[in-house]
Amino acid sequence: MATENYNRLLSIYYDINLLESSSYLLTWDNETNVPERGSAHRGEQLSLLAGMIHEKSSSEELGNLLATVEEEYTKHDPYCDERVNLREWRSEYDRLTKLPNDLVREIKKATVDGRKFWLKARESNDFSLFAPSLQRIFDLKRREAEYYGYVTEPYEALFAIYEPGIQLPYIETVLSQLRDDLKQLVRDIQGSSVAAEIKNLDEHIPASVQETFVRKITAQIGFDYESGRLDIAPHPFCMQIGPGDTRLTTRFDEDYFPSALFSSLHEAGHGLYEQNLPENAWGSPLGSYVSLGIHESQSRLWENMVGRSESFWDYWLPIFKQDMNAYKDLTLEQFHLAINKSNPSFIRVEADELTYNLHILIRFELERALVNGTLETADLPRVWNEKYRDYLGIEVPNDSVGCLQDIHWCTGLVGYFPTYSLGNLIAAQFYHKIKIDYPDIEEDYKIGKYDRLLDWLKSNVHHKGMTYRTSELVEKITGEKLSATYLLDYLKSKYGKIYKL
Repeated sequence: MATENYNRLLSIYYDINLLESSSYLLTWDNETNVPERGSAHRGEQLSLLAGMIHEKSSSEELGNLLATVEEEYTKHDPYCDERVNLREWRSEYDRLTKLPNDLVREIKKATVDGRKFWLKARESNDFSLFAPSLQRIFDLKRREAEYYGYVTEPYEALFAIYEPGIQLPYIETVLSQLRDDLKQLVRDIQGSSVAAEIKNLDEHIPASVQETFVRKITAQIGFDYESGRLDIAPHPFCMQIGPGDTRLTTRFDEDYFPSALFSSLHEAGHGLYEQNLPENAWGSPLGSYVSLGIHESQSRLWENMVGRSESFWDYWLPIFKQDMNAYKDLTLEQFHLAINKSNPSFIRVEADELTYNLHILIRFELERALVNGTLETADLPRVWNEKYRDYLGIEVPNDSVGCLQDIHWCTGLVGYFPTYSLGNLIAAQFYHKIKIDYPDIEEDYKIGKYDRLLDWLKSNVHHKGMTYRTSELVEKITGEKLSATYLLDYLKSKYGKIYKL
């Protein structure tokens, strides 16, 4: 039975999460609805809330209560509900108490302003409009890293925010293996005679028609629209505002429907995770996701391993042709090849499954250099373009499709990018285990059924909350440590068949 002190602690953190969810709602509105002239005021609101949340989350009173409750539970099972929550609360408290409140507010204000200048720079294709804001944000993030402390470099302190327990040298080793193998696979594909035979999916489809189909397909895989919604934003994202309120966004290109379709499947994968976390534990770590790497594994599994499979489109292609009134002459095989076409491109969120990790590697290496001070902000466009030439063999035509395409840095998400590739690694390892447990799972997709897959994810991932950290959860589910082997095997097998390598 929970002690009185533990219940007090639970109540305090519930209130903190109410404040955070209010901040999420303002952030969602800032991304989807706020008029340009309202942006500055929104920055003041979010800055105030960030300060309030930080002050409440790092108070001496809270620290004293936390220490008292930890003492009460020292002899309990480390994986009981109370000990799990205490472990994560302690980790967060120790991190937050290292930051002064004025720095928290300054970062929030800088990122709200930064988003405004990023949008203007991207629309104008003029990096110089964003450069001062970006410099300010990285200066502040470097100060943040200094307060946290680190062993070898400032960047490791920021990466640890998103993936506690996974060491930067490990992720660097894994990503280097991916980089070397994938660069070779990209070169092999470019020399394949099959590439010229694959169709381009460029028929004009109105956004309203695409939206209807996107809603249909995301609902059928399990996203609950009574507890969620879909809106339009410059950069697709998923955000849980609170229990019963999970919001997806996407964007539509009327001359390239895969953009909205696969970004929506991706965000719905995030949404399914949020909607199936233990709702009765909301406001505590047990009601929250494990890490961004685990979160990304859910979106990538639905987007790629399910959504780009031939079995999936065996069911959906006839419906797609009827609803979209397009691609009437394409066979299932032709359509499957088209949605899996590998072609080095500029835009990360529209990159094919194979080249995607090379986009992440570029960002990982650049943000690490910017934080550690080995790359000047003014040199970012030039070095970005050099890496795209080296890794993907393409010439970046302008900064809007180059270093200005992502929203992450302007919102302060520095150290975040490696979690995307980590998510791909985990998704492949999970999917390998799913196919061991259910060898015929892809037969379900042929009849539009996803219950067994979703139930497996709920049981093994979603319902666990933060009981286990990333590496621990992966090993518990798959019986093996996290490895790059499964992703590389999956990609080499899939693209080897498509391109007859």
